[in-house]
Amino acid sequence: MSKTQIHQQVLGANAEYVKHFGNKSELALPPARQFAILTCMDARLDPAKYAGLAEGDAHVIRNAGGRASDDAIRSLIITHKLLGTKEWFVIHHTDCGMQLFTNEIIQDLLAKSLATATVDESGWRNVQEEGGSDEARFVNFLTFKNLEDSVSEDVQGSKTTLW
Repeated sequence: MSKTQIHQQVLGANAEYVKHFGNKSELALPPARQFAILTCMDARLDPAKYAGLAEGDAHVIRNAGGRASDDAIRSLIITHKLLGTKEWFVIHHTDCGMQLFTNEIIQDLLAKSLATATVDESGWRNVQEEGGSDEARFVNFLTFKNLEDSVSEDVQGSKTTLW
């Protein structure tokens, strides 16, 4: 599917959403159920479905791995301090892609090429080896090996940062 086709599909879906939005525009800015969820961006997950949410219920913050990164912490601070969120959930999931590589792997791949990499039985590899950048050496991608430990790290880290 081409970029244009995808773009048109998204615009069409948005038009349908707007058409049936109704009085949802009158919902209050703060989340009605006074909580936020920090979770993974994995496309297989639908936080509204797994947490029973409707528009206006909660704030959902998503990133790779559902990690308590600086930007996620920034959002949690705003939802609490300015919008009255009283609690939040850190939700990670099984079979998370963040367990399939390390900082070193992605940094080495990016150093050689900015194009999309591939993975096979031998591991991650670049399809082309040109146009890379060493700037990724300064990024912590917050990869993890142990799912339970990653949740504990994020909860403890966010508690330290927020309180």
